[in-house]
Amino acid sequence: MKEQELIQRYEQGERDFSGLNLAGADLRGAILIGVNLSKANLTGANLSRAFLTKTQLNQALLHRANLSFAKMGETKMAEANLIKANLSGAFLIKSKLPRANLTGANLTGANLARTNLWSANLCSATLESTNLRESNLTGVNLNWANMFDAKLMAAKLFAAQLTGVNFRKAYLNGIDLSGADLNGVNFSEAKLNGANLEGANLIAANFSNALMRSIKLNSADLTKANLTQACLVRANLNWSKLYDANLSEANLDRATFIGANLEKVKFVNTTLPESTRLYFSFATAR
Repeated sequence: MKEQELIQRYEQGERDFSGLNLAGADLRGAILIGVNLSKANLTGANLSRAFLTKTQLNQALLHRANLSFAKMGETKMAEANLIKANLSGAFLIKSKLPRANLTGANLTGANLARTNLWSANLCSATLESTNLRESNLTGVNLNWANMFDAKLMAAKLFAAQLTGVNFRKAYLNGIDLSGADLNGVNFSEAKLNGANLEGANLIAANFSNALMRSIKLNSADLTKANLTQACLVRANLNWSKLYDANLSEANLDRATFIGANLEKVKFVNTTLPESTRLYFSFATAR
């Protein structure tokens, strides 16, 4: 079907276009609110700035499609193929993308607040400055994703895969990553105030210049972690493993370290809790 025929039929009141072949179609700025394009082939289609609010794109083929700045609030895209699609600046609030494949997709600056991305594949996706507030990212694959400056407050990340993810400057206040495997992850300059990383694997993780007030790091493995200039005021580091970690110039005012492994920790110009300075002197001298 040609683009003009689709638009003409839409204007005549037709809404069901499921299964159509629209590969490579030029639908820039098209108004297709509430249509059913489930299982449609939109490979390489140009839908930039299109109005697709409340559309159905379940199992649609959108490989390398251009959806930049498209209006897609409350859109259903379950199991859609969005590999290497361009969704930069797209509006996707309250959309549903469970099990969607977004491998290598570009979501820079997109708004996905309160979006359902349950078990979606975002491996190697670009999510710079993306809004993911209150989104469901349970079981999502974020391996090697770039989440620089992303907003993830109140997002659900239970059982998410996070190998090699870049959280530099990300907003992660109050996030629950307890027990997560975050080996070597970059959290530099991120905001993690009130976050829960209890029991997490944080070996060689980079927290330099991160804001981590009242963070829960109890029983976490921070071996060789970089915490230089991090703000850890009121942090809970009880029973954590800080072997060979770098806490130089970090602020640990009112932090707790009951049972923590402090062997070979670097405390150069570190602000330490008043009540535990003698304990630190003893522990690091052993």
